[in-house]
Parts: sequence; C-alpha cells; structure tokens
Amino acid sequence: MANVFLIGAQWGDEGKGKIVDFLSSKKDIIVRFQGGNNAGHTVNIEEKKFVLHLIPSGILHKNKICVIGCGVVIDPKALLDEIDELTQRGIDINNRLKVSARAHVIFPYHKILDNVKEKKRGSDMIGTTCRGIGPAYVDKAMRMGLRMHDLVGDKEIFYKKLKQNIKEKNVLLEKVFETEGVDFESVYKEYIEYAEKLRKYVCDVVSYIHNNAEEEKSFLFEGAQGTLLDVDFGTYPYVTSSHPTIGGTFTGCGVSPKYVDNVLGIAKAYTTRVGKGPFVTELNDEIGKNLQEKGREFGATTGRPRRCGWFDALAVRYAVRVNGIDSLAITKLDILDGFKEIKICTSYKCGDKVIDQFPVDVTNCIPQYETIEGWNSPTDNIRDYKDLPEKAVKYINRLSELTGVKISIVSVGAKRQQTFFKDMIL
Repeated sequence: MANVFLIGAQWGDEGKGKIVDFLSSKKDIIVRFQGGNNAGHTVNIEEKKFVLHLIPSGILHKNKICVIGCGVVIDPKALLDEIDELTQRGIDINNRLKVSARAHVIFPYHKILDNVKEKKRGSDMIGTTCRGIGPAYVDKAMRMGLRMHDLVGDKEIFYKKLKQNIKEKNVLLEKVFETEGVDFESVYKEYIEYAEKLRKYVCDVVSYIHNNAEEEKSFLFEGAQGTLLDVDFGTYPYVTSSHPTIGGTFTGCGVSPKYVDNVLGIAKAYTTRVGKGPFVTELNDEIGKNLQEKGREFGATTGRPRRCGWFDALAVRYAVRVNGIDSLAITKLDILDGFKEIKICTSYKCGDKVIDQFPVDVTNCIPQYETIEGWNSPTDNIRDYKDLPEKAVKYINRLSELTGVKISIVSVGAKRQQTFFKDMIL
C-alpha cells in the first residue's frame, strides 16, 4: 500500500489532525516527525472531541501503531498527561505507541528561557507558545541536548549530564536574564519518575520503521505546523524551530525519499495564522471576524484567536513546490457557505512591482485579488463530492488551477463523515 506524507501548506492549523484521522483507517503505522506540544491536532468523533499534541491522531483508530520520531522534542509530563487522558477516555495505548530513543527532551529550564526571551523582545515578540520548544532545539543544535535514550537509560550518566546542563543554564538565567534558576535535585527526581513511566514506549524507531517497511506495512507521516512556519522556508523569524516541510520527514524519522508514494498538502479554503508575523491576505474587518467566528478559529494548544484572510494562492503554490506536493486536501469549505463573493489572492503588489511568486520577505506586499461568485448555500450536509454546489466546485477547480495540483480531498465540517475524496489517492 502507498505511503502518504502529509504536509501543512499554510501557517499550520489547516486541519491536519482531521485528515490524519480520516486516512489512518487505511494505514498500518502513523508517524509524527517534528515539532513538540506547541501544536495541537483536533479530531471530532461523533460527539467526542479529542485534542492531541504529541501523539498522532491515528491512535484513535483501533490496532493502529503510532510513532513519535526523533525530530520531535518531547515534554515528558505533556506526553504522560496525553497518555493518561486517552486511557481515561477508553483509548488503548498499550503496545500501540513507539517513542524514538533519539528524540530530545524538554526540561523546565527550556520553558523558562522561552518565556524570558519572549518577554525581552517586547513588541517584537515572535508569538511562541513558551512551551520550551525553541530552546530545546537550540540545545540539540549545540550538541548539549538530552535525549529519551538518556532519560530512560543509565541513571548515573543522566544525573551527570543533567547536572552539567542545569549548572550552565542557571548561569544564563541568573546572570543574563536576571531570573531565578532551577533546582537540580527536584528536576532530577521529577524526571526519573517520568522515565519509569515512559521507558516501555521508548525504542529504536529507525529500525522499527524499516523492519515494518520490509514487511510491506503502509505508513502515514504527519507533521505539526505548516510550510510557512518552517525555520528555513517560512516567514522568518516568525516561524517555528523545526522543519514542517518534506525534508523534516526524512531527518525526523530516519527514512529516505524512496519511501515517498504520495505527498498530500493540507490547506484551508481560506487562510489563517496564529501569533505574530506578516500575513498578506489578513482581513481586519467584519469579513475577517466572520471567518474567525464561523470557523471557530482559536488555537487548539493556546486558545489564541487566529488571524483570518482570503485564500493565498501564491503561498500555497510555494508550499506545493517546496514539498513536491502531489495533491491538496481542502478543509473548512463550509465556512465559506454564506458568502456572496469570495476572493482569491493571485498576485502581490510589492512597491511598484506586481509579482506572482511567493517572495523571501512579504512584509510590505499588498494582495491582488480575483473574485469568485459564492454558492451561498450549505455544504456541511454533503457527503459526496458530486453533490457539491456547482459554484463550490468552480471555486475548488480554481484553487487547483492556481496552485498547480489537483484537489483530492474536501472537508465540509469537523466530523469524520464530513470529509470525502474527490480523487482517490491511496
């Protein structure tokens, strides 16, 4: 069976969790390859709502194996809380969760550093969730991070490594940021307790994935955030600290491009962004407010309101190119049901030039729109692509033309049954 690589094609929050849930029934193993608990995937099953931060939403399907790869940074408490909540709600985790021994661990000093650095930026703050994600990736790059292997391994070695790290971090916190450091003994005790509970999940994920690939098991690879938050390809510096793009899959799981059968991009029928940073098609008016309210655009992790705007074809076409996206899943089409007119950004005006390519810096770009007539009728009750209103089909076809790829999946609501194939991709 085909392996599907699922990529966010905007600034995250595109509905990846829902699409992962939709596709998981057809896959054997679901793998998360980057990010941390700064991202949330929301899935609605019948009348139950699940918000997952680290564990792939494929865990909601019986008998599916879920893997957290080495590209993820893990807050042990957050992971255990997630496991406990799922267990209490009747989801069996036993023998179904694998955590990479190479994944790096988030410690209390990472969260403190995240917080004090953000505060010092003042009005220039990035908009981080202050979950310690960025500082954990910094330690990883500086070759001083501690991995799950260290956490669940030899206690004496872990003791020495953690003590040295806290000694250095306390100097930074106290002398540079003039804030209180952390107590080594209490952190060590806390994390040793986490280790005892998490040890059974930790394994060599690279071997696990490749062994199962040799047995022709099928995979779904999922990331957090989206292409425009990639630390290299996003709207830097208002980005995340990892690679939500296709390259992050390979480094975050230990697989090669030869495993790629299909790259599926996820995009909303409009555009949203949470936190700070440039957003060309943002609507600071009643239309933007209407999109926010109808779409319930509030962050699954932080509850922060998302900024809303019209579909940006330049941004999504850029994501298509960067990731080699084969097709798109369009989510939240139903949110546009009540609009008589719908706009699509087809170019930017930057100074005295009009461009149709997503540039390095979009700070001073002005959107140039074309207008599509709205269908002005409900779609949330539709369960088959052929039953969509003619004008809704026209809108979808135009998005396909402008982004350069076919649309394979359409979603018209939060529930499982409100998602359907336009073109089969599996």
